[in-house]
Amino acid sequence: MKLFYFTATGNSLSVAKSFGGENISMAQYQNGPSQNFEDESIGFIFPCYGSSFPTIVEQFIEKHSFKSKYTFAIITYGSMTMGAEKHFVDFAKSQDIKIDYINKIKMLDNSLKFFNIEKEIKKLPKKNVDVQLDKIKSDIKLKKHTIKNSNFIANHLSKKGFESYRKEIGDCDNLYTVESHCTKCGVCEKVCPVSNITVDNKVKFKGNCLRCYACTHNCPANAIRFKNEKSKRRFRNEKVSLKEIIESNNQNNL
Repeated sequence: MKLFYFTATGNSLSVAKSFGGENISMAQYQNGPSQNFEDESIGFIFPCYGSSFPTIVEQFIEKHSFKSKYTFAIITYGSMTMGAEKHFVDFAKSQDIKIDYINKIKMLDNSLKFFNIEKEIKKLPKKNVDVQLDKIKSDIKLKKHTIKNSNFIANHLSKKGFESYRKEIGDCDNLYTVESHCTKCGVCEKVCPVSNITVDNKVKFKGNCLRCYACTHNCPANAIRFKNEKSKRRFRNEKVSLKEIIESNNQNNL
């Protein structure tokens, strides 16, 4: 089983790790030639962005080819997905990928733009993440075929959310500020999945931010602020280490 994941704070990686298959970071394949991936089962695991999916997932799937007898997708989310499942299934179909099973798992939402992370962490135990995950893993082990349809309004909102999210890429660079207690350790540069940050005498953003928040959530000094953030608290999935995030998103590791 090959599991292709995109992660910023560890949620999607923690899900991928639980399957015990071959975990492949989408971020590490942005550069270099296209590849053909084959396996008995292939899974795509990624967070919900803008009621849809991250552009890095879109670009990864467009660039490479995939062949499998059984293909599934899991969307991690914190609040709602609207029509994200159908949006991804339709996109995959446009790339000659038939999704046999898609589901979502409610975890912590790391969006500093919309959520108070302090409150999100307190709500996390009630989401019963492990129970949700066990059900999904059981379905996939049995190779169930499940595609849940969403209504017209949900699908429309996901398409509009995706369009709006795409327009924000790069613009949100200007919404970050780096406080004086920054140690210039370079972690933000290493965890950025699109190589958007460099660190020398100061932290510099290059204008290609996905708003995944990997830089600020994983900053050891908690020195990176986001404009109008709901709280200063930061989050990384307890089952994922900082080293694993760096290994996943630092393209020099491929």
